[in-house]
Amino acid sequence: MAIEKILLAVGPGDSDRTTELASTLVDLAAPLNADVVLAHVFTEDEYDSTLGNLNVSGEDVSTDEVARRHATIRTISHELDDVNVDYTVRGAIGHHGERIVDLAEDEDADLVIVGGRKRSPTGKAVFGSTAQEVMLSAPCPVTFVRGE
Repeated sequence: MAIEKILLAVGPGDSDRTTELASTLVDLAAPLNADVVLAHVFTEDEYDSTLGNLNVSGEDVSTDEVARRHATIRTISHELDDVNVDYTVRGAIGHHGERIVDLAEDEDADLVIVGGRKRSPTGKAVFGSTAQEVMLSAPCPVTFVRGE
């Protein structure tokens, strides 16, 4: 199986691991000359809050544009620009795990990269795990980048 398209999915908890996510993405995408999609999934509340922070409440702004302006995507974008890796940005609203899987299907991704943190089995059972949901439901392989 050739890897031609890689989807890097980020969310609200990924701002502290942008370097690791970008590094993993570059290590995989650059040698393969793969197409890259940077995706940010927002819940309704996160989206509304981000719109307020961007001072664009009166404008008609797409979810892709909101994602493009989000600090996490901007940081990763700069790192990709520095090494000349081309990318597109997608934004989505909804349940994180489900929407990441939807984006992987919509984009026909060959690989999904997600971040996460080490959690106990009890923590996963009680609070759920977006990364776990993506790993179990994605239409392609998933690379998990664990934070501290």
